[in-house]
Amino acid sequence: MVIINNHAEFEALLGKEIGTSGWHTITQEQINQFAQATIDHQWIHTEPERAAVESPFKATIAHGYLTVSLLPYFWHQIADVRNLKMQINYGIDNIKFAQPVVVNSRVRLIARLVSIVNLRGITKASIGVTMEIEGEKKPAYTGEVVFLYHFNA
Repeated sequence: MVIINNHAEFEALLGKEIGTSGWHTITQEQINQFAQATIDHQWIHTEPERAAVESPFKATIAHGYLTVSLLPYFWHQIADVRNLKMQINYGIDNIKFAQPVVVNSRVRLIARLVSIVNLRGITKASIGVTMEIEGEKKPAYTGEVVFLYHFNA
């Protein structure tokens, strides 16, 4: 895990891979809970018996937005950004889903610092993200997540 205490330490990582999270298994229970929370009960996510017969994947798949919602969880495994007044999720850019995540797959995140700007004392960091699926050549997705960090003086 990388420890970042201020803008200068963050900026030193520009263009570099920051790190890789641990693996996380996407379970049917997690998929069902996400479906409940988002009111998205499409059968490809929530009906294992039907998916086994009708889906080209022969199993349920995670919602794409479920995998994206895991970004903060994985990011906090990669970087410990300290000395903060607050952190704000600012945006998600160019997320491209390359491959579905089949239930019980293990996924992890690789992060690199794409750009960083000091906006009058607020650090705007664009983190390039790739969610890998264990044993698969293509990632679940790639893109960028943008955070605003308000460091203490």
